[in-house]
Amino acid sequence: MDSITQAVLGAALQGTLLGRIQGRRSLLYGAALGTLPDLDVIIRYADPVSQMTYHRGFSHSLFVLTGLALLLAWLVNKCWPGKGYTLPRLFLAFWLVLVTHPLLDAFTVYGTQLFWPLQPIPQSWAAVFIIDPVYTLPLLAAVIYASFKGVTGRATRLLTLSLVFSTAYLGFGLAGRMAAEQRFQAALDQQGIVVSEVRAVPIAFNSLVWRVMAKTQDGDYYEGISSSFDQQAPEMQRLPRNLELAKALAGDPLHQRLRWFTGDWLRYDQIGNALVVTDLRMGIPGNYTFRFNMAHRDNQGNWIADVPSVWEGAGPGSMFNSHDLALIWRRIVDQQPPLPLEAWTDRYLGAGAVERGR
Repeated sequence: MDSITQAVLGAALQGTLLGRIQGRRSLLYGAALGTLPDLDVIIRYADPVSQMTYHRGFSHSLFVLTGLALLLAWLVNKCWPGKGYTLPRLFLAFWLVLVTHPLLDAFTVYGTQLFWPLQPIPQSWAAVFIIDPVYTLPLLAAVIYASFKGVTGRATRLLTLSLVFSTAYLGFGLAGRMAAEQRFQAALDQQGIVVSEVRAVPIAFNSLVWRVMAKTQDGDYYEGISSSFDQQAPEMQRLPRNLELAKALAGDPLHQRLRWFTGDWLRYDQIGNALVVTDLRMGIPGNYTFRFNMAHRDNQGNWIADVPSVWEGAGPGSMFNSHDLALIWRRIVDQQPPLPLEAWTDRYLGAGAVERGR
């Protein structure tokens, strides 16, 4: 999630648990501690694939953060013995502030290595978008109120209620994601389409309209849109993943790491002499957040793996195009007209991208 959300979550937790002792300072301390795991962004890696896949790694490990919480609790209790702290309460407060950061990140689609140094596929529960005002604003309002009124009585109750609401909202998002996947699977089954995996992710600031993808057994994928209010089958399109191009990266360790990090939700495109690898999980149809130039053809037509770079030819504008967002938000409650999936895909991936997938 964004840094503001992580800060107000940490502030609300520490204010609730330690506000009686620390007063307003608990909000400041909690905000700082709640954003601490993201300090890994100051580490610079040699290429954007490493930058992407090592973020949310050791600094987001539940094991590392549990040890850090225990150390901080011991230090505070030792250095300020007369403040009224108890070691168990300090540990609980610091532990919750720290571990809720990566747990909240895991509720987005990016991927969080909760169990580092173990290496399961990063947790990516895709229940909320990376910025969701419905989650953030109640926490922010409660923290602002407590900062003005002091962390006592009504302010503490408001902080607690905001935490209960935000947690329930994550559950709502998970239920919405599973329902979207079920609707999409049912639509595929009705058409006799066999798929190996279905994945839904929220779109743009809400948990009501979902982008849903499904891998076919012959290497293509379906991509469509499903809203919680749909009464009809979701609109969808079939697209190629172009898996034959992945052979050019056989044995490349960064390609293997990208496959692991994304759960192999990758698409491959030859654009000119470049081999562009796309993470399909984040963005809108055709316009994806992470695209990497990972190889090029030499004069003999052979593929040569490159140090990955960000692909700059991804298309005009960002995924937060105001016109596209307006269509997406309208789509929450109205299926007609359907979203222009083919037009978006052609705009960003190039003319003919949809037809090649049919």
